[in-house]
Amino acid sequence: MGKIDILKEVPIFGDLSESDLQSVVGKMESQSYKKGRIILKEHSVGEHCYFLIRGRVKITRMSSDGREVILALLGPGDFFGEMSLLSGEARSANVVALEKTKAMTLNREDFLNTLELHSKVAIGLLRELAIRLQKSDEQIASLSLSDAERRIAITLLRIAEEQGTIHQGNVTIDPLPSQQDVANMAGTTRETVSRTYRLMEEDGYVQRKGRKLVILYFKRFLSDFS
Repeated sequence: MGKIDILKEVPIFGDLSESDLQSVVGKMESQSYKKGRIILKEHSVGEHCYFLIRGRVKITRMSSDGREVILALLGPGDFFGEMSLLSGEARSANVVALEKTKAMTLNREDFLNTLELHSKVAIGLLRELAIRLQKSDEQIASLSLSDAERRIAITLLRIAEEQGTIHQGNVTIDPLPSQQDVANMAGTTRETVSRTYRLMEEDGYVQRKGRKLVILYFKRFLSDFS
């Protein structure tokens, strides 16, 4: 798949013409990162926006007591780093590669010029930011009002909706984030995640196969835990 085809998968660029996409791609640079590489550091100066081509990353912050809190998991077609370019402030979170990852980057000047030249991109960016804000509000409300087991279920729902594939009413998450990463997303412990997985399997909600998790009868799961 060529760079232009990849760029078409990024929501904010979906409405651009082929020639406009070619112009944007011409300003981008490709970057590769090994698993575990810190791509962006919290409080660092923002110079680039990143558009994921391959692999997955986690967006994290450190809590006041030193725990990692995972704010989001992103995959191909997602982007990050735009907020610092828009605000002129330092980065507000860390970004870490969960596996071998490749991204195309756009520097601050070219990113801002693209928004100025292409109103469709600016509108698309506003739409994506609004969606993210709404999801964050929903996540805060649901996690703050739930016990640990329910928070884990809500976290699985979030991952399934963003990265899962559905087949005959079941949703497969592949690869499933590590138990520690799920715990960091749900604000609980790895041991609680492990115990909750076992209970969900016993109750017929999920099946685990290595790094893959299948949510059985997704509509039932959604009804029982959302």
